[in-house]
Amino acid sequence: MFFISAFANARAAELVMFEQAGCAWCEAFDREIAPIYPRTAEGQRAPLRRVNIDRPLPPDLAFIDVERLSPLFVLVDKGQEIGRIRGYPGEEHFWGLLGVLMKKLDSVGVSGERALLFEKSLRPAG
Repeated sequence: MFFISAFANARAAELVMFEQAGCAWCEAFDREIAPIYPRTAEGQRAPLRRVNIDRPLPPDLAFIDVERLSPLFVLVDKGQEIGRIRGYPGEEHFWGLLGVLMKKLDSVGVSGERALLFEKSLRPAG
């Protein structure tokens, strides 16, 4: 039982896309980015997860403050928000903004690993 709950808490990063029907910018994203995103390094590291803003928020995303705009992209990792992209700024700008979020994800991961190593170093040997 412990193994299952520990595994659930160690979820990989995700790029959550909040969308709604009839959103022209969502459709532009679907044409320009969505077909290739899963094959990119970013897509491998943080798979795209789509959530309709007109439906109830999934319980595992309850920590996200959802804005009433679409699309809204929120990079999450291990139950916390890393950052967000409001709207779809076009292909070139999207990749640039996502790159900034990925660097932030790297720094959060590194600082988290450092904190864990520091905590372990404080424990008495034996």
